[in-house]
Amino acid sequence: MAETENMKNEQNGTETEETVKGTEEMPGAEGQTAGAEAQEAGTEGTGAEQNGAAGEEPEAEAKESAQADEPAESGETAETAGDAISSVKEKALRDKITSLEDKVKRQMAEFDNFRKRTTKEKEQMFSMGEKSVIEKMLPVVDNFERGLAAVPEAEKGGALASGMEMIYKQMMKQLEDLGVKPIEAVGKEFDPNFHNAVMQVESDELETGIVAQEFQKGYTYHDTVIRHSMVGVVS
Repeated sequence: MAETENMKNEQNGTETEETVKGTEEMPGAEGQTAGAEAQEAGTEGTGAEQNGAAGEEPEAEAKESAQADEPAESGETAETAGDAISSVKEKALRDKITSLEDKVKRQMAEFDNFRKRTTKEKEQMFSMGEKSVIEKMLPVVDNFERGLAAVPEAEKGGALASGMEMIYKQMMKQLEDLGVKPIEAVGKEFDPNFHNAVMQVESDELETGIVAQEFQKGYTYHDTVIRHSMVGVVS
């Protein structure tokens, strides 16, 4: 009986040692359990971080949206300013073009006036030169007329008289081509614009104020009197 009880005690001791050993080996399982709990805690932490990151994402998006809006507004402002500057530059350019066109028109008008004035002055100079020469030739014409009037009737058909007559006609033709014309006087009403009365005469045939005699022939040059006729007017 005693032996039987000792064997039972030994078996119980063996089982107890095995139980202790099993218990000592259990920390691995407990470690696994703790690892699982830590993993679950880590998962929860990761979820929290993810939630935090998710919470931060709207803020980042808001910031990015604000930053995106700010450049857009800045771009619109810059575009508006650029349009204003372009409009100012365009207006300044138009004003400059208008000013230059006005200046060119003024210069063209001044040049045209200068050309007309110069042409007129040249014509006047030529006219004055011709007039001066004609005035100096008129006494020669007068002498030719006096010489022809003094030729006796018997010699009027001679060579000398005929030569003088030809020279006189040629001279008068040249003067006519230059625009010189004699002023009609005898039998015309006295006109102080063309006639210079040097004496008064009596006449039964002519009325008062009519030119009866011509002492010196007058001439016009292009409708301008270069020498008045010296006449006698009926009183």
